[in-house]
Amino acid sequence: MKPVEIRTLDLRGRLLTRAQYRTELPRAQMDVAAAVIAIEPILKRVATASEEDLISLCGEFDGVKPTSIRVPKVEITKALEKLDPNIRAALEEAIRRVRIVHSDQIRSEKVTEVVSGGRVTQRWIPVDRVGLYVPGGRAVYPSSVIMNVVPAQIAKVSSIAIASPPQSDNNGWPNATILAACALLGIEEVYAIGGAQAVAMFAYGVAGVCEPVDMVTGPGNIYVAAAKRALRGKIGIDSEAGPTEVAVLADSTAKASEVAADLISQAEHDVIAAAVLVTDSQELAAEVKSELSKRVSKTKHGERIHLALSGEQSAIVLVDSIEQGIDVVNAYAAEHLEIQTKNSRSDANMIRNAGAVFIGRFSPVSLGDYSAGSNHVLPTGGCACHSSGLSVQSFLKGVSFIEYDEKSFIDIAANVITLANSEDLPAHGEAMSARLDHDGK
Repeated sequence: MKPVEIRTLDLRGRLLTRAQYRTELPRAQMDVAAAVIAIEPILKRVATASEEDLISLCGEFDGVKPTSIRVPKVEITKALEKLDPNIRAALEEAIRRVRIVHSDQIRSEKVTEVVSGGRVTQRWIPVDRVGLYVPGGRAVYPSSVIMNVVPAQIAKVSSIAIASPPQSDNNGWPNATILAACALLGIEEVYAIGGAQAVAMFAYGVAGVCEPVDMVTGPGNIYVAAAKRALRGKIGIDSEAGPTEVAVLADSTAKASEVAADLISQAEHDVIAAAVLVTDSQELAAEVKSELSKRVSKTKHGERIHLALSGEQSAIVLVDSIEQGIDVVNAYAAEHLEIQTKNSRSDANMIRNAGAVFIGRFSPVSLGDYSAGSNHVLPTGGCACHSSGLSVQSFLKGVSFIEYDEKSFIDIAANVITLANSEDLPAHGEAMSARLDHDGK
């Protein structure tokens, strides 16, 4: 295998704007708009589909036809019974830690006394039903079952369903470890279907198969992202997840072997995964390049990793200082950001834009992917500048309950009437004045 040809981007002596930094650090191209057009026929088919139609779609796009779209409970139970005890123990510990962290995200009801006799109560109400998507392409992700299900359960969502692609090596059912993770979490409604057709099934519902949901969450390929975009409004979504990405902000105190291992770990996901090192140390940059060449050839998915690291979306970025590096990573707004500097904790306090921040050499992204307790369903493609990762809040709706008594109503009525008339909406004012006419009926 050829040496890894990760590009070097030299930003030293160049103090740029946030927009300019973002232009200098391009991401992998993912044309979701084109994918939306491509999946339109699939969405139309699913909108009026029967179970046989869904099974046919599985055959077309996943190369395997499940016996039924709904996975029988016996298959879910059997998967847990056959699960390797070590994997079971690891999943159970991950579940325990994710529950601890997400339990602290519970929102409480807040009553605000605006005036005497007039109050507004803010209540957080869970969505009624969610569909959780768990990928099953190049890799399988039982960890994504945990990351989607646990916050939904803590939010007290009453109906939770999971969809994951059928697998030829599991008799047309989703991956056995994914099914086992569902069993550990008490999820019995699981569907053997993937891609855009899974999202559409959740959105439209299919008679006798699956009731429609209110919201779909979870990562997936470009067609899953396209279906989320196309159906947003009919369903709520968490985000349009793109290729995974890691940025590492490091100085000369970082260990090149560890930085290289962390870049490789995310490049392992996909040929368009992004791995970016931002450093003020030329020596570290050179050492990391050397370590990448040594390690990639010895890695199981070396070819995939090589393509990801050599792509335009990956780079070693040289900066004048860690202060400039902080500006760069804030502009980039990575899904995962590692801080491996002498003052990692204080440097981390300067981060505004990232899906999740991993502080110090003993907090690699891999820890967060599985067992840190944080969620690994995170905003990609720079969306961390405005969006959050999946959490309990993702499954809650804030609803205001307004209650004024007669006196507090009368005290404010004239103001409301004045504002309504100023907007040329006199009927709004009349809805107020009607209550001032005590002789009216």
